[in-house]
This record gives sequence, C-alpha cells and structure tokens, in this order.
Amino acid sequence: MNRSLIVRLRLTALDLLAGAVISGLPTLALAQSSPFLTGATALQSNIIAWLTPIAVILIMALGGMAMANRMSWGWCTGAVLGIAIAFGAPQIVSWVRGMFGV
Repeated sequence: MNRSLIVRLRLTALDLLAGAVISGLPTLALAQSSPFLTGATALQSNIIAWLTPIAVILIMALGGMAMANRMSWGWCTGAVLGIAIAFGAPQIVSWVRGMFGV
C-alpha cells in the first residue's frame, strides 16, 4: 500500500472518531447555556421565595386596617399593584420582549 494512502485513511478515521465524540456530547459542543441567565433565574426565585410570606403578611395587615377603618385605599391599591407586578414580573418581561422581537 502507498504511504500517503495509509496516512489519509488514518486521518479520516481520526476525523470520524472526533465527530462521533463531539456529536455524542451536544452540551459541550454547542455551549449555549448562559451563566448570567442562570444567576438571574436563581436571584428571581430567591426574591419570590422571600416575597411570598411578606405579601401574605401585608395582605393580612391591610385587611385588619380596613376592618378598623384606619387606612387610605390608595395604600391598598398600591400594595395590590405592587404584589401583582412582583409576582407577574416574568410574564411582563416575556410580553415586552415579545413585543420588540427580542
């Protein structure tokens, strides 16, 4: 056999082996995960975890103040809107991103 033919066959075999390894590990080959997105998602879940009991206590306090007729309804409206924005933030962000095609 010719020496150049053997070298070409060996290189072709190595190329096929490398292609099989790369296609078998798509996460390493594509590398499309974002560390910023992972951190932002973790931050969002931590904020929601802290905000849930605070929102419950706030609604209870607003109800008690409303029963005692000791509150302005502007505070109640602001609290309800703030809770809706805080818990609806992911949907609001995806809606705005969809509007602008991002």
